[in-house]
Amino acid sequence: MLRGREEPIIRFEGHYFDRRLADAKRWEARAAGLSSPEVGKIANPRGQVERWLMFEQAARIDRKAACESVSWGVGQVMGAHWSWLGFADVEALVAEARCGIAGQVGLMLRYIGKAGLKDALMSRDWVRFARGYNGPGYRRNQYDRKLARAYRAYSAGGGPPVTEAVLRIGTRGAAVESLQVLLCALGQRVAVDGVFGPQTDLAVQRIQKEAGLISDGVVGPVTREALTRRLPYRALGLRLWAYFLRLRGFLEAVF
Repeated sequence: MLRGREEPIIRFEGHYFDRRLADAKRWEARAAGLSSPEVGKIANPRGQVERWLMFEQAARIDRKAACESVSWGVGQVMGAHWSWLGFADVEALVAEARCGIAGQVGLMLRYIGKAGLKDALMSRDWVRFARGYNGPGYRRNQYDRKLARAYRAYSAGGGPPVTEAVLRIGTRGAAVESLQVLLCALGQRVAVDGVFGPQTDLAVQRIQKEAGLISDGVVGPVTREALTRRLPYRALGLRLWAYFLRLRGFLEAVF
């Protein structure tokens, strides 16, 4: 949370920033301890608020370069990839990450698709996936092993919480929060607050209409099945849904 706004997690890469600056700005950034030609020389603060303040300081020197030098959101997608990923500019990528968990998941899935990593992910080939997603340094950081451990841990935990309750406008509680995370995973921009309000109602109605169901905003067994059936890579999507429910609680506790 920064100035009352919930922001995505970020990591600032000083060596990226250094490469993107003209001479005068580069020397200013180096003098401020924000850039270096050496990978890993510029350390990130431990806290996310401090990282955002670091990013804002860099943005005052050169906003475009600063945005391109940050890895954004839960998928840690570099801003520098904005053109390759099909965004009009880096600000469009940043806006996608800042709009909430739905934008961050969408950004991550866009990267996975563009990088040709879907098959590696679905077959759980963690070495190939880590090499493609994290780059040649994946082995040094043991990303393939971390992915394998994380998958074992979360797959052992089962899918997302299941409820038979009928949900409709005015309903509150954990079941609504779970529904809202699922809607986010489907690209609907709703607040994950546990309150079934007009925004959630409209999102449900949009999905119902697309699925050929009665568009009444009421979530019963038929609508619930339609929602889960639309998850990308269904089995994986259910795991991701459960993961993001847990991740949200973790981030709130830490940051």
